[in-house]
Amino acid sequence: MQVTIIDYGVGNLRSLQRGLERADATVTVSDDPAEIAASDALVLPGVGAFGECVRNLAPFRDVVVEAAADTPVLGICVGFQLMFTESTEGAPEGETIDGLDLIPGRVERLPSDEVKVPHMGWNELTVERDHPIVDGVASKTPQADGDYAYFVHSYGSSVADHTVAACDYGFDFAAIAATERGNVMGTQFHPEKSGDTGLRVLRNFVAFAEDWNDTTVTAE
Repeated sequence: MQVTIIDYGVGNLRSLQRGLERADATVTVSDDPAEIAASDALVLPGVGAFGECVRNLAPFRDVVVEAAADTPVLGICVGFQLMFTESTEGAPEGETIDGLDLIPGRVERLPSDEVKVPHMGWNELTVERDHPIVDGVASKTPQADGDYAYFVHSYGSSVADHTVAACDYGFDFAAIAATERGNVMGTQFHPEKSGDTGLRVLRNFVAFAEDWNDTTVTAE
């Protein structure tokens, strides 16, 4: 499966590329909008501040939004946050910065009066609903521990209908979310740093992209 990582100047691309290759993907890293638009599957990484990532992504914004209509897209960390409607990070008080608006919701600062911010470390996942991205991922229940993933972030989005898996850190936030159609999804954690759980998530994305593209070709 050919997967393209969008290189817009903010992201740990090498470790992500290695993680996807371990997940049996053939990986291209590209900053060419035409190549991105023609890709069968996309990964949108992100490291740093929301506003900086929005500015850097500006030359690719339209192509990402258009691709999201019919292409599997995986956002990671700030790349995941960019998928939401808006974020308060870096905005004047009472205002927000627009995201891609692929997933409805607002990204807000974690409650630093309750927990240490940034959130750095391993935390359990609670699966909220079915989606191929969490196939084989163990959910936290009263009777059993869930699988753990590695987080590094200061902002998050509240659990809502789009949430596939949640994490509790001061409040319940979306650790994994996906659109209603299901082809646009993302993780607040870093799957490439999350051991076997992260590798499973990446493999699930690659398998989803293969099935999606096979179905599209068959339909055509």
